[in-house]
Amino acid sequence: MSKDSKLLKSFKLAGTKTGTISVSHIEEPYGGDSAAVVSIGISLKGDINEPDWKAHIPYENLDDLIEALNAAKKENA
Repeated sequence: MSKDSKLLKSFKLAGTKTGTISVSHIEEPYGGDSAAVVSIGISLKGDINEPDWKAHIPYENLDDLIEALNAAKKENA
């Protein structure tokens, strides 16, 4: 994780022995003038510093993402 990152939460990835999901705040992920993002990382080995997959979500899109996740949960729970 870079020095401009702050881990907000990590938790076990269901269906794996050691996998984790991590949620972090990242300042200037693409250089000096880029906006902060929420980074969601998936690590099958449990290493939050080296995720196998990650997605950077602009803060402006968080409400839409949360709405979509809640709809997915409601439809498939």
